[in-house]
Amino acid sequence: MRRRGGAVRRYAPALAGAGLLLLAASAVAAPAGQDVLPGVIPGSSSGLTVKSQILVLMTILGLLPVMVMMMTSFTRFVIVLSLLRQALGLQQGLPNRIVTGVALILTLLVMRPVGMQVWNEAFVPYDKDRISLEQALKVAEVPLSRFMLAQTSKTALAQIAHLSGEPAEMAPMQRAFTVKLAAFVLSELKSAFQIGCMLFIPFLIIDLVVSSVLMAMGMMMLSPLVISLPFKLLLFVLVDGWTLTVNTLVGSIHTW
Repeated sequence: MRRRGGAVRRYAPALAGAGLLLLAASAVAAPAGQDVLPGVIPGSSSGLTVKSQILVLMTILGLLPVMVMMMTSFTRFVIVLSLLRQALGLQQGLPNRIVTGVALILTLLVMRPVGMQVWNEAFVPYDKDRISLEQALKVAEVPLSRFMLAQTSKTALAQIAHLSGEPAEMAPMQRAFTVKLAAFVLSELKSAFQIGCMLFIPFLIIDLVVSSVLMAMGMMMLSPLVISLPFKLLLFVLVDGWTLTVNTLVGSIHTW
């Protein structure tokens, strides 16, 4: 029971922060003056029935994992690790659950300062009735927006702002949350492919060398992957590849 209670207290800030972040995204995307969960939050007014309110709440809870993945560095980590697995030729030896689990652990490590700030400045005051829900959502949006903008390229932000019809001279923090989120996702995809390309090249060279040697020996019927896999694993272990990969991924996140 003590271990279970300690685990709940340890992960409570991350879970509560994720919920507040999703509500913040819904609040920013909603029209001005409209409640996020009408009728569900005490004190709000709405013409929705109880069934409609439950449907809205369940829809938001269902979208919570997707929104958390899109608003954090999980996308970058899981793409890089997937490309690394493909470069090593370990499609069967490294299951998807392992790749997803490592990416999730690194995401929790990187997003911990943001989650703690959301927990201390937004959730705790709201839980103690010191601020309203609207104020808590606005406070929770600030650290998340700063984190996303620190990883977002100016080109991607300007492109998404142009597509959304926002003026070009608007400050990044003043832009709509959906604009910042879309630009952040595009920047994360670009960064993931750049890191994945750098990790892919050394193993590609090994595959080319092994293929050339087999061709010179006349062993064209033998698959080069069977021969190159032990060499790639040996190289990866000798250079302490997992440590280098984790340092590269975590070091690629810009602090704010």
